[in-house]
Amino acid sequence: MSWKEAAEPVLSRMPVVERPAGHVPFKRKLTWTAGILVVYFFLTNINPFGLAVGQGSDFFGQFRSVLAGSSGSLLQVGIGPIVTASIVLQLLGGANLLGLDTDDPRDQVLYQGLQKLLVIIVTALTAAPMVFTGGFLPADSAVGQALGIGTFGVQALIFAQIFVGGVLLLFMDEIVSKWGVGSGVGLFIIASVSQQIVGGFFSFSALGARGFLANWYAIATGGTELGSPFTAGGIDSLLFAPGNLLALFTTVFIFGIVVYAESVRVEIPLSHARVKGARGRFPVKLIYASVLPMILVRALQANIQFVGQLLSSQWAGMPAWLGMYSDQGQPTSGLFYYLNPIQQPEQWMWFRGTATGEPWMIAIRLGIDLTFMIVGGAIFAIFWVETTGMGPEATAKQIQNSGMQIPGFRRNPQVVEKVMERYIPQVTVIGGALVGFLAVMANLLGTIGSVSGTGLLLAVSITYKLYEEIAEEQLMEMHPMMRQMFGSDD
Repeated sequence: MSWKEAAEPVLSRMPVVERPAGHVPFKRKLTWTAGILVVYFFLTNINPFGLAVGQGSDFFGQFRSVLAGSSGSLLQVGIGPIVTASIVLQLLGGANLLGLDTDDPRDQVLYQGLQKLLVIIVTALTAAPMVFTGGFLPADSAVGQALGIGTFGVQALIFAQIFVGGVLLLFMDEIVSKWGVGSGVGLFIIASVSQQIVGGFFSFSALGARGFLANWYAIATGGTELGSPFTAGGIDSLLFAPGNLLALFTTVFIFGIVVYAESVRVEIPLSHARVKGARGRFPVKLIYASVLPMILVRALQANIQFVGQLLSSQWAGMPAWLGMYSDQGQPTSGLFYYLNPIQQPEQWMWFRGTATGEPWMIAIRLGIDLTFMIVGGAIFAIFWVETTGMGPEATAKQIQNSGMQIPGFRRNPQVVEKVMERYIPQVTVIGGALVGFLAVMANLLGTIGSVSGTGLLLAVSITYKLYEEIAEEQLMEMHPMMRQMFGSDD
């Protein structure tokens, strides 16, 4: 008996959000999307019952803009389990170890069921150490005494709430993908990053860090002194806090470069085989695999650091070569220090006296981060293209099935595939490496709201694609015949 036959009774019965029976009107899609967004914001502002609020630490803080969610809320784990499950399935699928044909309806059900099962397992494995090892989500002992269940009982209660929140996020993502606009994962990333950027610009809080506009209002009214721009201290205060001009430049630059890169493309001409004069173009964008593979790279880094944090907290005799940790839970030396990505300027600018480690240690750490992001971005971009039906072979079949062909070439899938192989693999690697490089550079220079470079890249790219999808939906709504051409209506 194969593993598919053994697992089918379980995988085929996994809960699933039904697809709409017919075309979903655009306004209804917007309603579903807005509704899920409201639920997301609602869940990120609810603390689990029994949690000692304000006493825990958020290890995923530096990855929050990528993994979404919110520390100390029901969505503590964010989209991390969804991304981790995708990494596992992509690696297994890329190595052809699953033996599933995604073109077969039966195997599609098994694949989707396996993905859900993995997400549920990873959610439990991610939430359990955060709750039961202490330090991340400490239980309120007063609640345990009041309910008579003890500290462990409160921990179990917190774990159950966070686990349910992670599973809810999985189905919220599925609802948006099937009934809304775009994808749930992309929507949650945009929401998380937007909160940070808006706060970074407009926050006037006297308790926390003030936003960019608040700082410059204080500078303009004389409440804050910048110092002379002809001195080292004045330049520092102008570029960094409180002026933050470097962060503003980086944010605007990343926004512009991503929008520009999304518009750079190689257009392959197409013509209809039976309808004379019907022509089109197949665009191969510079960022062909999109920025989404960067989530996989950063999630892998987050999981590595999470393991290091757990080992440090639970293994008193952990060797120094593995890692030494500060009181704030950050690695200061050892393997986990070098594998820890640089998230902000203060972590590498030794000449300002803010970085941890010697200059040569910081240089090694920076080199590893660049290599990890550039090479990892290229590799995961290739996996993404091959597993999402964007590769040369899948694209050739799509062109063939649509009745189109490349002028001057025989109408044959193998011929079209060879033409696509001239562009897609090379552009995929270049685009993935470019995105990885931009993500690291944004982290090195800093951004408004302290958004990570990857988070900013993701938010801009996903918003741009969401804009394109909304424009396409509106076009199809105005011209129903186009839905039949694109296969969007039953």
